[in-house]
Amino acid sequence: MISSNDFRPGVSIVLDGSVWKVVEFLHVKPGKGSAFVRTKLKNAQNGNVVERTFRAGETVPQAILEKSTMQHTYKDGNEYVFMDMETYEEGRLSAEQIGDRVKYLKEGMEVNVIRWNNQDKSQVIDVELPNSVVLEVTQTDPGVKGDTATGGSKPAIVETGAQIMVPLFISIGERIKIDTRNDTYLGRE
Repeated sequence: MISSNDFRPGVSIVLDGSVWKVVEFLHVKPGKGSAFVRTKLKNAQNGNVVERTFRAGETVPQAILEKSTMQHTYKDGNEYVFMDMETYEEGRLSAEQIGDRVKYLKEGMEVNVIRWNNQDKSQVIDVELPNSVVLEVTQTDPGVKGDTATGGSKPAIVETGAQIMVPLFISIGERIKIDTRNDTYLGRE
């Protein structure tokens, strides 16, 4: 259990059977009446954001999350197979559990899998990819000489199927570095 007085950004709590992360909090002590804590909470499973008010000192269950490093070994139908790097056990995650970050997932890539142990069953909450990945460009329009002065960009498709905007001088077969947090081109590799 955790007191509402101990809320900080990033703290995970359990409300209504799901995990919520504290995004913002504000301790309010009105001149009349008792103190309270105004919070903004984000659902770890679906990303919904709600505002909720707690009495000062009110206790709520704290979510105990486990983070483990796993390596993506192969894809089996709609499921992605991961191997725990410490115990060598296999685990499967669906594309829905991984979310839109699946477009950067490549075989052999190590990711952090965050699980919540909820009453004897482990539930995957989030999959954290590295902040940047290096992928090969498989499809893009050829750059025209002289276009680089404008600093324009063009769409390119990388080996995992993701589409990002790249500078005009990038050609097919080049390896580029991509920021997975905001889908931007970082440079050649």
